[in-house]
Amino acid sequence: TTTSGPTPSRSTSTTPVTETPVHVTTTSRTPSPPIGLHTTTSSPGTTTTSGPSSPTGTPPSTSTSPFTGTGSTSKTTTSGPTPSVSTSPTTTAGTEISTPTTTSATVTTPTTSPASTSPVSTTTSGTTPTASFTTTSGTTSSSFITVNATTTSTTFKTLPPVSTTTSGLTTSTAVTTTGSDSWWLCNCTKVICIEDNIVQVIPVICNPPPKPTCANGLSPVPVIDEDGCCWHWECDCYCTGWGDPHYMTFDGLYYSYQGNCTYVLVEEINKKVDNFGVYIDNYHCDVRDVVSCPRTLIVRHETQEVRLTTAQPNTLQVEVTVNNQLVALPYKKFGVSIYESGINRVVEIPELKMNVTYNGLSFSIRMPYHLFGNNTQGQCGTCNNNTADDCMLPNGNIAENCETMADHWQVVDPSKPQCSPGLVPTGSPSTTPTQPCKESSICELLLGSVFKPCHAFVKPERYYAACVFDSCVLPNLDLECSSLQIYAATCADQGMCIDWRKHTNGVCSHECPPGKEYRACGPIKEMTCKSRGQNDTSTKQVEGCFCPNGTMLYDSGVDVCVKTCGCVGVDMIPREFGEKFTLDCQDCICLEGEHGIVCEPHVCEQKKVTCDGEGFYEVTEVNPKDSCCPLFTCKCNTSLCTAKAPKCSLGFEVHSYIPSGQCCPVYQCVPKGVCVHENAEFLPNSSVFVDKCQNCFCTNDVNVSTQLNIISCERVPCNTYCQPGYEIKPVKGECCGKCVQTKCIIHTADNSELILSPGDFKNDPRNNCTIYSCVDVHNQLIASTSEITCPAFNEESCKPGTISFLPNGCCKTCAPLDSRTPCSVRHRKDFIVYKGCRSVDRVDLTECEGTCGTFSLYSAEANSMDHSCSCCRETRTTEKHVVLKCPGGHAISHKYIYVENCSCQDTECSRPQSHEQQNNEENDKASALNRIKRAISLTSK
Repeated sequence: TTTSGPTPSRSTSTTPVTETPVHVTTTSRTPSPPIGLHTTTSSPGTTTTSGPSSPTGTPPSTSTSPFTGTGSTSKTTTSGPTPSVSTSPTTTAGTEISTPTTTSATVTTPTTSPASTSPVSTTTSGTTPTASFTTTSGTTSSSFITVNATTTSTTFKTLPPVSTTTSGLTTSTAVTTTGSDSWWLCNCTKVICIEDNIVQVIPVICNPPPKPTCANGLSPVPVIDEDGCCWHWECDCYCTGWGDPHYMTFDGLYYSYQGNCTYVLVEEINKKVDNFGVYIDNYHCDVRDVVSCPRTLIVRHETQEVRLTTAQPNTLQVEVTVNNQLVALPYKKFGVSIYESGINRVVEIPELKMNVTYNGLSFSIRMPYHLFGNNTQGQCGTCNNNTADDCMLPNGNIAENCETMADHWQVVDPSKPQCSPGLVPTGSPSTTPTQPCKESSICELLLGSVFKPCHAFVKPERYYAACVFDSCVLPNLDLECSSLQIYAATCADQGMCIDWRKHTNGVCSHECPPGKEYRACGPIKEMTCKSRGQNDTSTKQVEGCFCPNGTMLYDSGVDVCVKTCGCVGVDMIPREFGEKFTLDCQDCICLEGEHGIVCEPHVCEQKKVTCDGEGFYEVTEVNPKDSCCPLFTCKCNTSLCTAKAPKCSLGFEVHSYIPSGQCCPVYQCVPKGVCVHENAEFLPNSSVFVDKCQNCFCTNDVNVSTQLNIISCERVPCNTYCQPGYEIKPVKGECCGKCVQTKCIIHTADNSELILSPGDFKNDPRNNCTIYSCVDVHNQLIASTSEITCPAFNEESCKPGTISFLPNGCCKTCAPLDSRTPCSVRHRKDFIVYKGCRSVDRVDLTECEGTCGTFSLYSAEANSMDHSCSCCRETRTTEKHVVLKCPGGHAISHKYIYVENCSCQDTECSRPQSHEQQNNEENDKASALNRIKRAISLTSK
């Protein structure tokens, strides 16, 4: 026994001053808390417990050990002034007990025979007597209690032994007030003051309570009674939600609800905790707005609001905010602790002994029954181990089903204006598929051998139904994995961990970040360098990503796996003690101790440079040998130069060069080695178009004065020969002239060619009766062939020697050449030409020709010439038609005048025309025609 306060005297009295027979005999069974419950007694009657609950109904032993054999003692730590008690060596089993008083006493237990009572010698000293009692187990023993006192003698009377037995939910209340009627001693022993310093010792005996059946199908947990002695079973409040979403209330009632607002999961009916509640924010996770999924879990406790938000839909990525501020884990403040546990984020409130887990796909809420029993409301129902009232509405009424109930637990959420608490719901979608479908093979795992070890602890049927629903309604989201995950998590909570993901053929696989490995059964809190010396009494397991074997997590807030526990800086690189390194341009060393990494500024040794000269500027570069110490160098930037490149003329280009040691270039215009013609440059050996009458090309020869290449040209060769009757005439816009017909080419009867210039006529060399002529009409040469028709000639009518040819050399006559021919109609055959068109055959043409009385005489009276003119003219004509062929190939109808009769008619004699008029173009044409006519008319002479 450890005591504090004045140390009493310690003695074994053989001759007591006052002897009073005292019977303090007890036969009892010392209570034992369940397995795993650690009991620490800080004051009489006060016991706190910690650790996991026992899954069995047999309460095992705790650290408060009963006597189990001779000489065994229990150790109790008390606070306050407590006397020390010494026990002499005996063979009797007993317990040393001290009561909180201000005096000291020494109790001596001598060896006595079994079942005998011996007188107790008591010596008192001080002001207040205090008795210490020794409880024996198995046999009755006599106790000698010696109380040192100054003047007071106390007599203790022997009372019959009394025991108190509790079982089930019976609890005891400890009374420890000094001077009261009863109080608790150690080892759950109660002392009652009877009278006159007579006390009764009542040891509490605990019998194992019967193990109840929890409505939610989970195992009950053992809970220490308030007196700290015995224990009883309780069904914890355990609510879960997963998928799209499915709910399991505190009492194990399963339902599905597809609302997309923010709802109350759990609040207190009678408010005992300030601003306490758990809420869920759902959203439609299907484009058809048929089903919803959890997006944010909200935990409120006093001044803090914790939000666990899914970073990406249908993933295990969760962000944590406290009062709308992003926080790093682990987080602990104002009675709220948040940390990672495998794939989960856990919000724990130690004062309330509750925790909330969330992983983005599912959540769970665990609350102790003794603090929240019969005092919860919301979508998680009422925690009272009875499913009948789980669908309770905010007004206390019970809804027909929990789907209807869930609608009424909406809360005001500014981010969801479409949601309004208090409105009567229009109805919820069906939680069963409209058409039967074949469920995913993954769901069969829940009922198969993979999860069979857990079937005895957690029934899988409701999780299987949820899995089938998810696989049918949302077959592409793999939400059925959440049913398996929450079932496995519930199994692990009941102490049955199952490695199930490897049986899903990769559909429900979980990828871990580099440096971590997946484990289905890992510790709730992974061991770190700082916690490795602490004893973790928890036996529960969770799935998640953990450090590989041979490594451990450096710290709960530093997600780095290390082989040896040294230092980890902001670069998240593990380093050993004594290791030196450079971090953020500081020279650091990893030291063992409180400070860990100690750094000092990194020292750089470098020379300053001066950048002189136009275009140079200073540049700071990364030093490949030391990234913390930059290199200062001079760089050239030509844009800083003032000299500009000149504009060179055609055939020249700008050439620049930078003299050694300078930055800015020097410019000059140099020949490009090309030819230049009409603002264009031509490369050597390429064609140059000067004009189309010359073939030019660029040579490699350079003109010394211009420094340009020389262009060499040659005239385009032209044809200089033309056929007879043609001459070369220049053509505008052409390099060479064309052979243009300038004379008429006439083919004679003997197929010889006769070439006549325009206006010429010539008799056929072999036939004087055929006359060829050439006429230029509107720059068109027209060749004509005329046949002279001789009048009928009878040589017999001529006198001998009078026959001669007429001047035309064709016709014969016997009349003198100078005889006059009377005016008459003459006939001839010729082609008619009109506007370039010509008759196909020769046409019979008539004309008036002959001699009329025309003279010119001098008149003396008038002193002038008298003229008398008479002209052989037509007196009757007719109009005939002929078809003319034109050069274009078309034909036209032409009218011409045919003379029927001729006679001499008087006419006015006119003066000769001027020489200028004779040069007129039309007169020339007329003269040419007249000459032809005269030539023809010679036939009449």
